[in-house]
Amino acid sequence: MTFSRYAIYFAPPADAEWTRFGASWLGWDMETGETVAHPDLAGLDVPRITATPHKYGLHGTIKPPFRLAEGQTAGALERACGELADALGPVWLDGLELARLGRFLALRPMGNTSELGELAAQAVRGLDSFRAPAPPEELERRRAAGLSPTQEANLLQWGYPYVMDEFRFHITLTGKLPKPELPGVQDALEQVLTPMLPKPFVISDLALVGERSDGRFQMIHRYALSR
Repeated sequence: MTFSRYAIYFAPPADAEWTRFGASWLGWDMETGETVAHPDLAGLDVPRITATPHKYGLHGTIKPPFRLAEGQTAGALERACGELADALGPVWLDGLELARLGRFLALRPMGNTSELGELAAQAVRGLDSFRAPAPPEELERRRAAGLSPTQEANLLQWGYPYVMDEFRFHITLTGKLPKPELPGVQDALEQVLTPMLPKPFVISDLALVGERSDGRFQMIHRYALSR
């Protein structure tokens, strides 16, 4: 399969209960490359609520999506991902919690995230030779959100504003919701999803994923963090 963009994600363990629920919640299983029936949950319009994150699948971004640079190949990228993972070790965190990020709902890690930030920074730096420069229209779209000087510098150097010191790991569960709707969706997820969440939360591998012609992201390969 040919992919238009690639990314490095944390992909939750395929056999975990919370992963299976999350894939159903989003309606897309990134690992199998198949659509999944949404849950019937407290009368919520789950397809609408999850329309934005649906195509990405249940994941935490480590290196944001990028196009392959001229002269690079998917095979070379796969080999580089394997070499990177061999040089990195697993990251242990206290757990995951459901949280509001503005008007989005997401899972975020609990405890000290410094090792996770360093893991992401090494992935961003170590694979950057495979990233084609972002086109001008993408840069302008990023700037439209209003960037700090540090975020602008990241955008120019790494192609994305929210990396390095601006990196905040999260697993997106919804699109941007109307404020009156947030409490009901959060309460429903607290009841169903929160009891499934792992404690501790361990990142033991990284996933190379690709963007398909239909815009959905699909797993290419998992790489164990084996240092």
